[in-house]
This record gives sequence, structure tokens and C-alpha cells, in this order.
Amino acid sequence: MKAIVYEAFSAPPQLNTVPDPTPEAHGVVVKVQATGVCRSDWHGWVGHDTDIVLPHVPGHELAGIVEAVGKDVSQWRVGDRVTVPFVGGCGACPECHSGNQQVCEKQFQPGFTHWGSFAEYVSIHKADLNLVALPETLDFATAASLGCRFVTSFRAVVDQGKTSAGQWVAVHGCGGVGLSAIMIANAVGANVVAIDISDEKLAMARAMGAVATVNATKVANVVEAVTEITKGGVHVSLDALGHPTTCFNSISNLRRRGKHIQVGLMLAENSTPAIPMSKVIAHELEILGSHGMQAHRYGAMLDMVQAGKLAPEKLIGKRISLEQSIDALMNMDKFEVAGVTVVTEF
Repeated sequence: MKAIVYEAFSAPPQLNTVPDPTPEAHGVVVKVQATGVCRSDWHGWVGHDTDIVLPHVPGHELAGIVEAVGKDVSQWRVGDRVTVPFVGGCGACPECHSGNQQVCEKQFQPGFTHWGSFAEYVSIHKADLNLVALPETLDFATAASLGCRFVTSFRAVVDQGKTSAGQWVAVHGCGGVGLSAIMIANAVGANVVAIDISDEKLAMARAMGAVATVNATKVANVVEAVTEITKGGVHVSLDALGHPTTCFNSISNLRRRGKHIQVGLMLAENSTPAIPMSKVIAHELEILGSHGMQAHRYGAMLDMVQAGKLAPEKLIGKRISLEQSIDALMNMDKFEVAGVTVVTEF
């Protein structure tokens, strides 16, 4: 099969021909129809993820068709249209038994723990637990765009933040994660303030439902600007970028007893950000993480998509070829493309 392979961290990936995968007894092989290019892939490529063994094929936001089925798989057949959470559970640990596969002790992640979906085919483990059936009406590019950013945002806004109608929500960073969060928070009736340094991305944020925007380069103090707009601070705030500045601002712009949700990855030199702990204590703030979403929670999100309350297809910025994913991956840290980039040509 054709696949994008890198043999050293930060070295230019290559489009190579490599052996096709075969399904494990409990797994399947999926013929990839679309795969997103995500900042998490960039973190892996530069060496921030310790699970990666070189040489490596990246890619974890995928949708496709079941090509081969392991002998112990009972719920899936060749030809099924599927996607998969970017965090898969083992099915045997306490977290999996409690329904929290997104924090499984022995989790697998295509594109990190094993070769991923920047390829014609990808192997998925524990298929009966982790695969998600796709509605016939959902195209593969849109389904792939759900895989990491949209589902992580859904869990952050709905399950972790418990966001409700009428609340104020701040979203710091308007890339794929942030725009997803804005759309989802708006769908549940919240009032969203979007913060970014790009007027183009803030325009997209308004199109996704933000009622107010703040360009961090054009105000003296982001926290004061958000507090003024919301008349006292927000109920829920997301750092959708993963940077010490956005993390600090997200916690600091909360009203009393508010919730901060860390969605953007904080790795390498950003892994130990400053936190206004005195405010956390005095105002009884909550600091929560959001790490993917379980397969069994996809139904609620997909029902909202089917009902027209969520329109993730609006987040797709570019559709590219597998070969073009090389440049897209290497330039992810430049934040040049608004919306989600999806590989649709293999």
C-alpha cells in the first residue's frame, strides 16, 4: 500500500510503498477513505510522543470501509462504513469497565502506538469495543474530521464542562478544536466568546456561532476583555490551543466556580504552565482535562449531526491528496490554514 512514512523525528516524511496490514484476531483492517491532518500528528512527528517507534506512519482521524476482519470479531463485516475514536480501549482495565475508554490504562492510538491512517489501509484493534458505525448520509471527509478535534470538543463542552443554555463559554484558539467547540457550545444554547490572533479565524468563529470575538493582539488584556464582554467572566472556558498563555488566560477569565477545560495538548516545553492557583482556590474553580471520547458516546453527537444541530462539514478547510499531506503535516505549527485539512485522495 501507499503510505506516508518518516524514519526520524522532524525529518521530511516520504510517500512510500509498504506492506499491507493484516487484522489481529480482535481487530479489523480499514480501507481509508479520508483522514484528517491534526496538530497531534505534528506533535508526534517532532518527537513529543514517547509511544512512537520509528519508522512510523502518522494519522489518527480516519473514516473508511472495513476491508478485513479478525476471527474473533463479531459485530463488524467487510464493507461496513466506520470511524474510530483516536483513543481506543483495551476492554479489560478498570477504566474500560467503567465506560471510560478514553483514559484506558492500555490504550491504543492509530498513528501513535502503531501505524496510522496516512495510508491506504490501517489496522484497528479491539474492533467490537472501539469501532463506530457511520450513517449512510455522512460523507467520509466529514466523518474523518470528527475523529480527534470534534469528538474531543464534544466531550469537553458537553460531558466535562456540562455546558448549558444561557451560560457564557470562552474558547481560546480557533483552529479545528476551537471552531468545533464553538459550534457545539452554540448548539447547546451557550453564548460563546472566541479568542484568537487571526481575524480570519475569528470570522470563522462568528460563522460557527460565536456571539463575540477578541483578537488577542489588539487588546491590552485578554482576561479583562472577556470579563467585560461577559459581565463578570465565563462559566466554562476551553484552552483549545495548548499554550501557557492560553491556558493561563482560560483559567483567569472564569467567573467564580467556573470550569476550565484543557483540550489543547501541553507537551515538551509547554508541559508545566503557570496556573493562577490562588484564584483557583479562592473562587473554587475546576480544572479538567478532555482526552478524546468513547465510542459509545458517538451516538449522541451523531444524532445531533443527523438532526442538523451540528454541521461539522462546515469546518473542513481543505481537501488534499496523500502526497500533499507531507507539507500539511510539516507546517501544522504555522497555523496557516483555517478549519480542518482532510486527505481525501489516495
